[in-house]
Amino acid sequence: MTSFVSLFVGLLAAGMPVFLVLGLCAGVMFTLSGQPLVGLAQLVVNELNSPTLMALPLFVMAATFMRFGGIANALVNLASAWLGGLPGSLGLVTVVACTLFAAICGSSVATALAMGTILIPAMLERGYPRSFVLGVVGASGTIGIVIPPSLPLILYGIVAEQSVPRLFLAGILPGLLQAAAFFLWVLFEARRRKFPAEPVLPLGERVQVTLRALPALVVPAVVMVGIYGGFVTVTEAAALSAVVALLISLLFYRGFHWTETLAMIASGLRSAASIMLIIATALAVGHWLTETGAPARFVQFLLGHGYSTWQFLLAINALLLVLGCFLEVTATLLLVLPILAPALAPMGVDPVHFSIIFTHNMEIGLVHPPVGLNLFVLSSVATAPIGTVIRGILPFVVILLVVLIIITYLPSLTLWLPGAALGS
Repeated sequence: MTSFVSLFVGLLAAGMPVFLVLGLCAGVMFTLSGQPLVGLAQLVVNELNSPTLMALPLFVMAATFMRFGGIANALVNLASAWLGGLPGSLGLVTVVACTLFAAICGSSVATALAMGTILIPAMLERGYPRSFVLGVVGASGTIGIVIPPSLPLILYGIVAEQSVPRLFLAGILPGLLQAAAFFLWVLFEARRRKFPAEPVLPLGERVQVTLRALPALVVPAVVMVGIYGGFVTVTEAAALSAVVALLISLLFYRGFHWTETLAMIASGLRSAASIMLIIATALAVGHWLTETGAPARFVQFLLGHGYSTWQFLLAINALLLVLGCFLEVTATLLLVLPILAPALAPMGVDPVHFSIIFTHNMEIGLVHPPVGLNLFVLSSVATAPIGTVIRGILPFVVILLVVLIIITYLPSLTLWLPGAALGS
């Protein structure tokens, strides 16, 4: 285990891509344990042969169609139409539009990219401070991985063998709590710093904009009604969302011409492939860690030292926050969860509750240096120094930490909705 940690940290510090670090570590560890590398290849193929895992690239494809197809723009217009007249209207629009987009795409980076491309130039033009603009877009983008459909929650369900629909329901109230906290902070800052308010549209225009946004809202409706109505599985819902997003983009919003469809598909496949590479190599490492008996030893350690549930959760939160500073969401989940999952029941932690704790920690990692992906995405979109992005994001990181404490020690916030909708 010490050899693995040393090799892993060394390769990561050398600046290697995460999937290469994981792949090399898996190969070296399998070789040292006397197992043939062909067994490693077979293991990876077997692990990837999961119907639920197929939902990931399909949701990524749907997010690509929505980002380029005009759906994101329709959601921004919808939020703008109803939030005019409030101080800092465009900041509030960012929070609401990111929440709506998150309910369609399931990816934080895609949410930050789509909303950043539209809203960053608009807010800068209206005189908002650059650091604030980048902070509100980057932080609001993190809602993308907790509001369903969430790509990390799909992975969590596969690794921890939990119901993905139940996990999706568990993410709704924490996601809305986070959005509400961001909304109130932006409103407070807008009043304090006298940010401009957008004009109030006449009721007729607002209704018109709302009707134009209805096709965009069909995508989350199809996913949620399909899954919870029992009509489709999660994978089928993902495929359906990609098809519906493509049709709406081509027929209603016309963000790209039908001749560009193959280029859009290629873009989505590139994004999905990078995620699947990390998943494949991380699953191999996770399998090796399980075979070493590390999870069992971890459980024995916890039970032997008599840690209480609150102490366990506090320590795990601290561990995940540190790992989130250096590792990508998928890699962290697939590396750590196989070790933590067996300890949940003995420590009295509900796996569904823990899924949201885990995901929220990963949200903070997305906006926390040095690796936070959303920081680099926004720095690239706005051509701004990374330091400016970090300054703007810090107040939102504090809010995320407060929400994390609430989620951790108020399990009913995550468990009430799955219990009410699906039973115990």
